[in-house]
Amino acid sequence: MEHLLSIKDLSQTELLDLLALAKKIKANPTDYNQALAGKSVVMLFEKPSLRTRVSFDIGINKLGGHAVYLDQQNGALGKREPVSDFATNISCWADAIVARTFSHTTIAGLAEHASVPVINALCNLYHPCQGLADFLTLSEKFDDVSKVKLAYLGDGNNVTHSLMYGAAILGATMTVVCPPGHFPDGQVVCEVQALAAKHGGELILTSDVNEMGPQDAVYTDTWISMGDNTSMEEIEAKFKPYQVNIELMTKVGANFFMHCLPAYREVEATTEVVDGEGSLILQQAENRMHAQNAVLVTLLG
Repeated sequence: MEHLLSIKDLSQTELLDLLALAKKIKANPTDYNQALAGKSVVMLFEKPSLRTRVSFDIGINKLGGHAVYLDQQNGALGKREPVSDFATNISCWADAIVARTFSHTTIAGLAEHASVPVINALCNLYHPCQGLADFLTLSEKFDDVSKVKLAYLGDGNNVTHSLMYGAAILGATMTVVCPPGHFPDGQVVCEVQALAAKHGGELILTSDVNEMGPQDAVYTDTWISMGDNTSMEEIEAKFKPYQVNIELMTKVGANFFMHCLPAYREVEATTEVVDGEGSLILQQAENRMHAQNAVLVTLLG
């Protein structure tokens, strides 16, 4: 494992090892408080962030490392100077690069030219750190994640892609329910189907909420992506049937609700579900740090 650009790049063993290490770090943080001693990690952020920035910054500190945060007040990476120059210059000083970008091309460019590990902290195609935190959370609730049935409702986006790859590699069953025109990327679907066939998992795609069947957990995300200017009226017309509420949770028998946050209560999910007893949202948020720390220790330890 040279970089973490997408969960699809991980073998099943590597993915399971990361989850196991994350659990160890979470349970025994003092055992790892010098894991990154003397190491510095540069965090390049083109997009605003709460969980990603704070969980990486504090996580690196808890591992004994030093985090340097760079926002892009002058625009996207590559405008003021080439992405390749960002990568090669930072590699002179830092031990790793964490990047949250608009385009996956930027992440790939950083990885191509950097001589240090690059971690994708979100791009338009993937959100691997979120996916790792989510499967860490599920593995804390279920002894065998391969037996888990996970449903995702809403817009097929970067989070959906990472969940699909993770479920397929782990051999789990994932049902993705999206309005027509909002399904995950076609190439991603093909790759996930191949991974699911290899590992004994299953991917189900549908626009019909009634075709979901029994589920262990139901996951949703915001209906509108950051930077999207579509009107709320137009979005609600498409997505209202995909709202996660108590009726839906009861119908599919799901005990757990998941969301990568920020959540808009009474929009993609009702307050009763978001703040309910079965909501895992804060456990997912906390696990961002532990999962990312496992990646950092694996790449730099």
